[in-house]
Amino acid sequence: MNLHKIADLTVDMGYKYDRLTKQAQAYRISEKIKPDMTIYLSDAFLEQKQKENPHLSIGDCEYIFTSSVFYTGLLRFGGFMLHSSAVIMDGKAYIFSASSGTGKSTHTALWQKVFGSDRVKILNDDKPAVRIIGDEVYACGTPWSGKTDLNINVKAPIAGICFLERSEKNRIERILAKEAIMPIMNQTIRPYEKNDVSLLLEHLDRVLSMTPIYKMGCNMEEEAAIMSHKKMSDGIK
Repeated sequence: MNLHKIADLTVDMGYKYDRLTKQAQAYRISEKIKPDMTIYLSDAFLEQKQKENPHLSIGDCEYIFTSSVFYTGLLRFGGFMLHSSAVIMDGKAYIFSASSGTGKSTHTALWQKVFGSDRVKILNDDKPAVRIIGDEVYACGTPWSGKTDLNINVKAPIAGICFLERSEKNRIERILAKEAIMPIMNQTIRPYEKNDVSLLLEHLDRVLSMTPIYKMGCNMEEEAAIMSHKKMSDGIK
């Protein structure tokens, strides 16, 4: 076994190519315990995926498709992936989600610039896991974090989830849970199996009832980070 602790789950995972090998090291554990999840992709599977996606290296295919297996399996443990950039500040996680190219990574980088990289840590810059553990909703680091490979093996209670859009002027407002369903569905993996779809909807219902949700129009100025932090930290229960 090759065991890892990811999103508070024990994962037995195999890999052989540089990118995932490097990213997974911070998640490895030495304890020999029964895994919650097992991920081993065959050479034949990866070779086929590389043929179907010739713009990707076989190492990229390993990175991407182990991610897909993990996040699909996560549904059975009270969690799901949210395409977003998440930071931890003062023990709380703040998640910023948007379509690619909107500027979510730029926004979280502003948090580090304004509040200091010693105080603000990038939890995961592309695919944090959102997981219900007990009576709390957590954002969790994973080895899969998009182009920047920025992630840490930490989890923290979520202070808020914010959906970003570009705007010349900065504005932020809290939105109703029903307004957040489609934005989240558009930024997560939509499962194929009927049972998995039911699990995702069940988790969304719980997360949205337990977590403040915001919509923000922002520019790339430091004021955007100051405003989003003030609004979202004020909303902490």
